[in-house]
Amino acid sequence: MICSSVLRRTNIAMDFSLRHCIIVALVLPFLLLLSNAASSSPPASHHHSQNLKSLHFTLFQHETINKTGYIIVNGVAGPGVTQTTTPFGTLFVFQDPLTVTANRSSKIAGTAQGTSITSSLDGLQSLSIAKINLRIKQHVGSISIVGATHNTKPSDHPVVGGTADFLFVQGYVTSSPVDLNGLTVTYKIEFHLYWPPYAVTKPSS
Repeated sequence: MICSSVLRRTNIAMDFSLRHCIIVALVLPFLLLLSNAASSSPPASHHHSQNLKSLHFTLFQHETINKTGYIIVNGVAGPGVTQTTTPFGTLFVFQDPLTVTANRSSKIAGTAQGTSITSSLDGLQSLSIAKINLRIKQHVGSISIVGATHNTKPSDHPVVGGTADFLFVQGYVTSSPVDLNGLTVTYKIEFHLYWPPYAVTKPSS
């Protein structure tokens, strides 16, 4: 009986040890794989930042009511039409020149064409969509932006696409009022553009 009991305990111990070894053998490769992946893969943002090609510059947008910009649909509420406000719901379209300085007579480096809808009851904010055609620093093409615009404060607009030398471009554009007096209003447009590593078409140098 003693030998039988010892034998059963020995068999149980061996069976437990065998199962333990099997579990370790199955789990260990996965643990090693996860460990190697964690130690060898750099953060995505770090890898991304090392491969970005960027371009930064400033142009000036000049918009003249009933010449380069027109109200297509009148708004329904809020303040009237001024240099900084339009009634809520107003649909506005524009095709404005972009110059290299704040002087309207300076060299034209592009055009901004798009539309906006007044989206705030105070008449100061709108949702804007624009295609910006550019010929700047040996780069020719266009970028598309979308976002919220404040008529009297700086506004950031994400870049959502591009063509030609700006194909696959990312970044943002900041619009800031410079001169809101008179029939023509002027905005400073700051471009912060980045090409990701997967971009097929690279800007010409």
